[in-house]
Amino acid sequence: MKLEFHGHDERYIVEQSMMNLFPLEKPVYGAVEPGETDWCRLTAEETAAGGWVSGELHYSGAAGAAETAYTLSGTAFEQEGQRRYAVAACFYLAFLNLMKALPEAARAAGKLVLPPWGMLTGVRPDKPVTWALMEGKSPEEAKAYLKAHYFVPEERAALALETGIVGYQARKRLAARDIDLYVGIPFCPTRCAYCSFVSQSVERSFGLVEPYVQALLAELRVGGEMVRENRLRPRTFYMGGGTPTTLSAGQLDAVLTALEESFDLSDCPELTVEAGRPDTITAEKLAVLKSHGVTRVSVNPQTMEDKVLTAIGRRHTAAETRAAMELVSAYHFPHVNMDLIAGLPEDTPEGFRRSLDECLAMGADNITVHTLALKKGSRILTEGLSIPDGDAVQAMLDYAAPALRAAGFAPYYLYRQKYMSGSFENVGWSRPGGECWYNVDIMSELCSILSFGAGGSTKMVEPGTNHIERAFNLKYPKEYTERPEKALQNQAAFAKFYADYVKDA
Repeated sequence: MKLEFHGHDERYIVEQSMMNLFPLEKPVYGAVEPGETDWCRLTAEETAAGGWVSGELHYSGAAGAAETAYTLSGTAFEQEGQRRYAVAACFYLAFLNLMKALPEAARAAGKLVLPPWGMLTGVRPDKPVTWALMEGKSPEEAKAYLKAHYFVPEERAALALETGIVGYQARKRLAARDIDLYVGIPFCPTRCAYCSFVSQSVERSFGLVEPYVQALLAELRVGGEMVRENRLRPRTFYMGGGTPTTLSAGQLDAVLTALEESFDLSDCPELTVEAGRPDTITAEKLAVLKSHGVTRVSVNPQTMEDKVLTAIGRRHTAAETRAAMELVSAYHFPHVNMDLIAGLPEDTPEGFRRSLDECLAMGADNITVHTLALKKGSRILTEGLSIPDGDAVQAMLDYAAPALRAAGFAPYYLYRQKYMSGSFENVGWSRPGGECWYNVDIMSELCSILSFGAGGSTKMVEPGTNHIERAFNLKYPKEYTERPEKALQNQAAFAKFYADYVKDA
């Protein structure tokens, strides 16, 4: 689609909107030429107090137009956001008018549908709700703002309100120097078809695991000293991956021992470890986790359909998931999470329903329902694997929400990703008291997260603001083990952030 801009150059927000509204189109910039059929012209004009944006959108012989006005207030950063919103809103409203004129056949050919989240394109659709509540708005006012400002339909706005309220509650429990800790274990038994994470198959990189663990132990010890010196207080700990239980019982014990010796965890009631793949879970490893006071483990089958497991490259069966859950239950961890993905290759709405029903029957108190995201580099894209269409994914999610509510679950966090099937969302559901606060903190960007290990993303959040800085560890296990100075630089940046922005707390 040809994009012609006048008076602005808001390429990023328009490209994000195009991805949301026109999934088959790619942006091409320049003046619209006579005879071109698919194009959008967005023009902005501005005075000292505000401005307006006009948009004209043509697609498959139909046209739509819109105008939006805006006022300027606050800081330069806030004013930039006001301009960006006006451009995105104009593009979206022109799309709505285009859809009214567009024949059904043209809609189907372009895979054009009304987005379930309105004009929202970010990964945190409930964040506006959380911030509205923090500003003193009532829940109903916060929901109404989401509907009016971002054109979010009632059903999704109500979902965002539920999770946004949990985010608001989470924020109230945090002090200025509270942080979360994350440890990444970038190894898996095999690579799943949907995955694009930087993770190594253990069977191909076994020799990297022990050097990686030793480098991780060193990083944890230095990080613990930095945290103590800066009077920071860990509130949650999360070990993810990859699959952490690809480590041996001895290696898991070494990492958790270093954690306990390096950090004061007296105010950290939540210790989560992704056990992940059922074929990596053993009694010996669970005993180690239990001995270190781990409060939550995740068993993530993604599906309970054997043919789907085969299609995505998992080397375990649904029967092994059942056996792993029986083993986990024997250790009486306070909380157990299970993950499912709607939209996997070879899955059907009926198969997804069976998977969810089984997870409910196995007693997890926290179930995360993901929507498949088509990630660059995943085998689904590189090999062209067939996946369920948007209607099938919709049917899966339409079953999940009422089934989980009927079982006593409520949504407590949600997020979105690029290239998600049907532009839907990922939702974490829990029974009362089963919420994972780390998930809420990271998705609502409520506090800083100090990350350890390859591929780790350290996030520095100035309390009560939208000011966030990031620092990234080296991606690959080998380079991480060979260049420990990079992790030390990230820790120094973390300390400087608190010296600069949290001086008096």
